[in-house]
Amino acid sequence: MSTVKENDVVRVHYKGKLSNGQEFDSSFEREPLKVELGKGQLIPGFEKGLLDMEVNQKKTITIKKEEAYGEVNKELFQKVPNANIPETIDPKEGMELVATGQDGSEQKLRVAEVNEDHIIVDANHPLAGHDLEFELELVEIV
Repeated sequence: MSTVKENDVVRVHYKGKLSNGQEFDSSFEREPLKVELGKGQLIPGFEKGLLDMEVNQKKTITIKKEEAYGEVNKELFQKVPNANIPETIDPKEGMELVATGQDGSEQKLRVAEVNEDHIIVDANHPLAGHDLEFELELVEIV
């Protein structure tokens, strides 16, 4: 029986949880994830967990934050004066925002703190700083 190798295209179901058991994503209620390994489409620990799996195999992997989204980077927190926030937005802690750069690129931000005259936004990935657990089920090697 063949197993997953580097650069294979695979279809996989997954369920992602934080170390406290809180689920943050799952593909089991939709189509499996189709991905080509070795292209940087997955976090390194997820991709490593798929290697050597056989079709229909299930396993649970734990990915340390260094092999996932890394540590929380304090440099990705930024103070934004209220004058720079559109009037249509009433910022609340935890709210997700999208900032548009001068070149038209978009970046997701999370409101980390709300103050009287400014907010603090966090551009870290929401899963930065967390070890992750994934239940994997290899559906197909394409």
